[in-house]
Amino acid sequence: MAQKLLQALIGDLGVKLDDSRLQELTGFNLVNPNFYPACPNPDLTVGVGSHSDAGILTVLLQDGIGGLYVKQGDQNALPGNEVWVEIPPINGALVINVGDSLQILSNGRYKSAEHRVRTTDVESRVSVPRFIAPLPTTRIGPFPELVARDGVARYKEVIYGEYLKNYFEKSLDGKKSLDFASI
Repeated sequence: MAQKLLQALIGDLGVKLDDSRLQELTGFNLVNPNFYPACPNPDLTVGVGSHSDAGILTVLLQDGIGGLYVKQGDQNALPGNEVWVEIPPINGALVINVGDSLQILSNGRYKSAEHRVRTTDVESRVSVPRFIAPLPTTRIGPFPELVARDGVARYKEVIYGEYLKNYFEKSLDGKKSLDFASI
């Protein structure tokens, strides 16, 4: 499913991927179940701070509790002026997040989703994300077809494993991990 979705997204940009490149870009998969206990005062705690995901796509199964928020609008809004929209859980639905790697590959045409998780005072929350990412040795940079069309590369080519190392060395801080690949 993730490969077909990626092919559709990349195809809409006018880029064609061969099977080996598609496998490189989606060859690392990780499922990371999360448990967020209920908190009597959820305003005093954070489930997961503001961040974007490093990979290509994240496929998320939420329970019925809620607590996932996506930053809306101006990605450079000053702290405290951001607008966060809750993504309500829909029974049987999957949430698909674009990751930093797809933002880099698309030369910024697709934007990675800055999001956070809040605990609730109602009951504990469980979510199960599947992270689809490039193999660690894969070079990621804007597709040449898009650079030619845009007239500029907004990101440099990086090795995904190095990008990931930088990502985890920084604390979760919005989308600042993209600075590593920005030109």
